[in-house]
Amino acid sequence: MASRSLNKVQLIGNLTRDPELRYIPSGAAVCSFGLATNRSWTSDSGEKQESVEFHNITAWRKLAEICDQLLGKGDKVYIEGRLQTRSWTGEDGNERKTTDIVAENMILLRSIKGADGEYESTGDKKSAPSAKSKSGSKSQDDPEPKEEASAVEDISDDIPF
Repeated sequence: MASRSLNKVQLIGNLTRDPELRYIPSGAAVCSFGLATNRSWTSDSGEKQESVEFHNITAWRKLAEICDQLLGKGDKVYIEGRLQTRSWTGEDGNERKTTDIVAENMILLRSIKGADGEYESTGDKKSAPSAKSKSGSKSQDDPEPKEEASAVEDISDDIPF
C-alpha cells in the first residue's frame, strides 16, 4: 500500500520582474517570473525585524498566457502550486540545482478595473479588454445602456434571504 504525500505551496507576494513568456518546441506556453514574500517579527530585544524570500515561479499552458497578459512587476498575487527541483550541469562543469514553484492557480490581488468602469493599463503590459464598442470610442450621442443596472435590481428581489 502506497503512503500518501503532499506537495503544495501557497504564496502571496509581489512580482520582482515582468513575466517572460516563451513557447517550447511542442508548442506549450511557459511563463516565468519572480515573486518576493516577506515576513516581519519583533526580536527578543524589541527590535522590529524583517526578511524577504525570493521565489522563481513557472506557469504552463493557458495559465502561462494569462500570467503574461495580466501581471507586471510590482503586482501583488496569490500563487498556488507545487515545488519542483531540477538539476543541470553548468558551463563550468559543476552540477547545479534549483527549486521552483510550478503554479497551478493564480489570483491577481489588485483591481484591473478603474473607478470609471474602464480597465486600467498595467504599465507596458497589454490592458484588459475595454468596455467600449469594437468600432472605437463611443460618441456623445450614443445613449448609455441601462440594461445592466435594471438586471441587478431585478435579481436582488429574487434572493430568498
